[in-house]
Amino acid sequence: MVAVLIIWSASAQPGGYSTTDKKAIKQYESGVECMRQQRAACAKSEFTKAAAADDRFVEPRIMLAEIAEQEGDDTAAMKYYREVMSIAPRFFPVAQLHLADLEFRNGQYAEAERNYKGYLEKEQEPQRKARARLGIENCAFASRAIQQPVPFEPKNLGPAVNSSDPEYYPCITADDATLIYTRRVKAPEIPIYGMQEDFYVSNRGTDGEWQPARTIPTVSTSAYNEGAGTLTPDGRFIIFTKCALEDGSYGGVLRGLGSCDLFISRRVGERWSPPENLGPPVNSMNWESQPSMASDGRTLYFVRGRRTGNGVSDMDIYTTALQADGTWSKPEKLGPNVNTPYQEESVQIHPDGRTLYFSSNGHPGFGGLDIFVSRMQDDGTWGKALNLGYPINSGADENSLLVGADGRIAYFASDRPGGLGDLDLYSFELYPEARPLAVGFIRGKVTDRTNGQPVEADVELLDLTTGKLATAAYSDPKTGEFLVCLPTGRSYALNTGAEGYLFFSENYDVAANAPKEGITLDVRLSPLTAGSCITLRNIFFNTASYELLPASNAELDKLVQLLRSNPTLRIELGGHTDNVGNDAANQKLSEQRANAVRDHVESKGIDGARVTAKGYGETVPVATNDTEEGRAQNRRTEVRVL
Repeated sequence: MVAVLIIWSASAQPGGYSTTDKKAIKQYESGVECMRQQRAACAKSEFTKAAAADDRFVEPRIMLAEIAEQEGDDTAAMKYYREVMSIAPRFFPVAQLHLADLEFRNGQYAEAERNYKGYLEKEQEPQRKARARLGIENCAFASRAIQQPVPFEPKNLGPAVNSSDPEYYPCITADDATLIYTRRVKAPEIPIYGMQEDFYVSNRGTDGEWQPARTIPTVSTSAYNEGAGTLTPDGRFIIFTKCALEDGSYGGVLRGLGSCDLFISRRVGERWSPPENLGPPVNSMNWESQPSMASDGRTLYFVRGRRTGNGVSDMDIYTTALQADGTWSKPEKLGPNVNTPYQEESVQIHPDGRTLYFSSNGHPGFGGLDIFVSRMQDDGTWGKALNLGYPINSGADENSLLVGADGRIAYFASDRPGGLGDLDLYSFELYPEARPLAVGFIRGKVTDRTNGQPVEADVELLDLTTGKLATAAYSDPKTGEFLVCLPTGRSYALNTGAEGYLFFSENYDVAANAPKEGITLDVRLSPLTAGSCITLRNIFFNTASYELLPASNAELDKLVQLLRSNPTLRIELGGHTDNVGNDAANQKLSEQRANAVRDHVESKGIDGARVTAKGYGETVPVATNDTEEGRAQNRRTEVRVL
């Protein structure tokens, strides 16, 4: 601001002032000299004298208004800007824009709207015109919003999580049991800054209360910044921001591509691996931060900005996807319903995969950073951003919003009165209109069928309606445990695979009223040895037909992949029916269905000599045929290793 004042004052040459009073001019120029020497009190005194010497002298009033703005004295700034507008409304047109901004910030929406519109009539510069137009929209929104407040009762998470230091950027596992967040602590050993950011983790106890937070030693270093993390829903991976020193290094060990990069660390048991840079194309020479991982375990959202001398500008939200070869796709910027020419940050993609929360000062709101929600449309684009309303949003900056998997409880950071000191983490119940889709979760354990030992496996759930991957995870190599979350009210195909094993196949309907504690699975993998057998639970035919339905494609692709990965593997495809109907008809149908699967596999390039098809009819039931549930289990396609 000081530089702006000096540049503006330097353009006013002697003889070009709005006064002819020599004493007033001398006092004004003395004030300008004080500004050049960065003596604010002196400048303020001299400008005040110059303004008092001539009540039509515009220049010192402009300087006094901008000084008051810089000092946070909105009342004085508005007083001087109004005097400028009264004396000479076209002398310094930007004064009207500054006045409108101040009036808006102080809740004087009608006055602000009038001055934004008045300024638009004079201004030709595109960026300032856009700022004024947004100001008009902000006035209309804010005046309505404060008359229609939304429910909002924040609760401090308490001393186990919060401290006298700032806490912010929370992330939480799908089962609402593990909270990881950023804390900024004092670090005298760091030159210039004297502070650092570290990760802390807290677990919810059996009583529902948060336990005392602790650091993550292998992820958080003792002298450098780590923060703004995102967990995969199972809590197995964390992607977070790490910022470089002047030489581009992170603690003298890791090299960065830009000022801040995204890193990933993996949890094995209770230990976290050393962080690794995600590398290009995710990281660049720009500023990458504030990641959010989707529940599919493959899609990453993050914020990219440009580092300048005054901080970071041009912040927008991008997305990238993990591809089959383990690399990340080229990041794409989200469309104009999310990103604006202003600032977007603090993004969260909810576990439902379709609801995006973020902060922005470029959509109609209360002027600073407000929290918005946008929903994915059927064509994959993002819908119009919805402001979460007052008092969740206010004239201050709001960010760090996190909405839990159930969509009901949200978390955010605030320095509101009554906290433990600086920014604290709070929770509140999110009103229904702003909630995401309901999400349930499935937890399970993957073991070797023959010895019960845990197995590290790739766990995928595919939406049976769309055939697309809904969510994915890796089971822990030390415990075999996994956890995934996914929208309720849909049917899913579960595929679990590991090297040296037949994949595990099952399908589940996740009810709209899925239990809060989730669904628990016991996944036992069969080794790739002669005689091993699995049931393909996601191979579907129409009743009394051997025509494969499209919903079978995901399972068939897994079978083809298994055969390609193990070129010496020979299998038998066995078709089985229930006992409803004629025995001979059932036998024929079972043979036709086994042959249909074999034909599909051969059509994908697998040598037919490796695949035998055999129909068993109703002769090998695995459950009773007296119930519909039992008959459904008996209608099946099996794979047996030969």
